[in-house]
Amino acid sequence: MSFPLLTATAALPAIGAIATAAVPAARRTAAKWLALLFSLGTLVLAAVVFLRFEPGGDRYQLTESRAWIADFGVRYELGVDGIGVALLGLTALLIPFVIAAAWHDADPLETTSTRWRPTQGFFALILMVEAMVILSFVATDVFLFYILFEAMLIPMYFLIGGFGDRAHTGTDESAAAQRSYAAVKFLLYNLAGGLIMLAAVIGLYVVAGSFSLSEIAEARANGSLEMATSTERWLFLGFFFAFAVKAPLWPLHTWLPNAMGEATAPVAVLITAIVDKVGTFAMLRFCLGLFPEASKWATPVVITLALISIVYGALLAVGQRDIKRLIAYASISHFGFIILGIFAMTSQGQSGAMLYMVNHGISTAALLLVAGFLITRRGSRLIADYGGVQKVAPVLAGTFLIGGLATLSLPGLAPFVSEFLVLVGTFSAYPVAGIIATSGIVLAALYVLVLYQRTMTGPVQESVRSMPDLRARELAVAVPLIAVLIFLGVFPKPLTEVVNPAVEHTMSDVQKKDPQPEVEAAK
Repeated sequence: MSFPLLTATAALPAIGAIATAAVPAARRTAAKWLALLFSLGTLVLAAVVFLRFEPGGDRYQLTESRAWIADFGVRYELGVDGIGVALLGLTALLIPFVIAAAWHDADPLETTSTRWRPTQGFFALILMVEAMVILSFVATDVFLFYILFEAMLIPMYFLIGGFGDRAHTGTDESAAAQRSYAAVKFLLYNLAGGLIMLAAVIGLYVVAGSFSLSEIAEARANGSLEMATSTERWLFLGFFFAFAVKAPLWPLHTWLPNAMGEATAPVAVLITAIVDKVGTFAMLRFCLGLFPEASKWATPVVITLALISIVYGALLAVGQRDIKRLIAYASISHFGFIILGIFAMTSQGQSGAMLYMVNHGISTAALLLVAGFLITRRGSRLIADYGGVQKVAPVLAGTFLIGGLATLSLPGLAPFVSEFLVLVGTFSAYPVAGIIATSGIVLAALYVLVLYQRTMTGPVQESVRSMPDLRARELAVAVPLIAVLIFLGVFPKPLTEVVNPAVEHTMSDVQKKDPQPEVEAAK
């Protein structure tokens, strides 16, 4: 039996979570280092998975399959494809930076009026989320994926509600109430989506007689699986609703600004750069893979919702006074681009969407974590409380600027490549949609540059005059992320080689071909 590499990659952070939680309460620093070491070990295993993956090989590689709940046909079945290996790598890459950035976020507060914050539990929950997300990216059994899809809500609920942002203008009681509201809203929205998905999962088993993606694909190929048009459409809607909540897609997005605003900056990165990618990933793997005809049927509506997300999210980002809520609405706009690329159903659009998932994760992590360092120094999330920071903390301002420029997809930084491909793929199939989506780029330049101008330039406010620049630990977080953004911006080939074969498989699933350009005959 070959070594179960995918299981090991997901199991290591789970073991790390248990080990970190078991560290004695007085040894908080030891717990932090232990969590960081386990996350780095997971990154090494993820690198091995990436190197062993053959882009031109089988669709699902490094497969594992074992009986789990035999009476119901549920198997522990794993396999990684191009988009799965890219997102697995993204998750493993970002978690060490999340842990390093959150080094002091869960330390006990000096005030006696605030409840004790268990540091070990905070880092254990981060590692548990990592384990579940990695396993969801490689699960090829629909029921196994559903269990992970729902289970990851539990640690995220405690991370949002129990370890909120300390930069709050109100009393301890009002801050706790807002954190609780954000955590409950996050949980209820995603649970509602998950319950609807559960009904669709059961319906899929009734129709297909299996939860295995490989068995369903084989049955569809040999003609033994017959699914009525109405049945396929209802099942598609059940899956898509859950993924649209997770993504998040307008109008199911309202939980995200609350969750990101009340969470610490590293936990906000965990939400939007990692956990939310499960939703867009699942649209590709399950919606398009299992229900190709229904996906084409729903395309006009989904593209319309994606366009609304792009413009609506960008417009609301322009008007925000809270730094983290601004980034949250910007992420809603970016997820609109990802979903637009997926449902444009062109090879360029889907390649761009897959790259966008990775590049958005890195750029958002860079911007949010540096913003978190800024907020920690001043103790406020309000843009109006800053000004002239670049004169007293130039390195902080410079890294913040690069993160912001990546967010607006400046050429030379990683998100530009993916956004360009999404727009090219959309223009070729839906020109009007492509034109509307382009407005999101203009608005992104507006909200990013206005944010930088109001916080970093101008006269130095008295409250930031003594603000220190980035320290060694913070530089160790920001600099590598910026380096990756620049590297993938000028040399995206390592990612495109991996995701392009996955695009071919998805295009084959939905039986779509790229539109051919119209060329006038020579006279």
